[in-house]
Amino acid sequence: MSQDEKANDSSPPKTTDRAKTIGFVFVDQFADWEFGLLSSSAAEWFGARTVAISPNGEPVRSMSGFQLNPQRSAGLAENADLDAIAVIGSDLWASREAPDITALLTSVRQRGGVVGGICAGTLALARAGLFAEARHTSNERQWLDHYLPDYPGRSKYEELPHAVADGDIVSAPGSAPGTFAAAFLAALYPEKAGQTAEMRRMFAREYAEAS
Repeated sequence: MSQDEKANDSSPPKTTDRAKTIGFVFVDQFADWEFGLLSSSAAEWFGARTVAISPNGEPVRSMSGFQLNPQRSAGLAENADLDAIAVIGSDLWASREAPDITALLTSVRQRGGVVGGICAGTLALARAGLFAEARHTSNERQWLDHYLPDYPGRSKYEELPHAVADGDIVSAPGSAPGTFAAAFLAALYPEKAGQTAEMRRMFAREYAEAS
């Protein structure tokens, strides 16, 4: 290609960067509103690869009754490629039947991946000990204490209406899917701070103009 042809070439620049892979953990009665902003923004704006996970790889239903057919189980071998993992809320996480995904969460964390939980999904992170050294939040202090009164890192809890990111650990109340998405992607793509800041501004405008 000549210099003139290069100057007029409008095709997007080629990149050799590997697309990052984000796993989303769903269990029965998962919250429909808690993952969409994160999954769609990650795929559309950041070029991430997103995969749906359920503990045993079996279909699960959302609170509204939609069925989700996951691509994987929570097995370690299936998920060795994950750069990040997000645990989506469901009342099941607060029950005695809550699945144990500690091994998967800690394996992603140990290789430097981002681990996030929203709403009751934060219980899975707390049980895995991931809040021991990380500032974090959840639905409310009283709510979290009710289910896990002595979890590691209890003193690092912050009562906030938005997501909290401490290094590679991201947490949020169920009412904050927008800041959860922005904080999670900011942790996963620190080199794209301008893009994630614009996400925050865009999401915030909805509430600023409506109030």
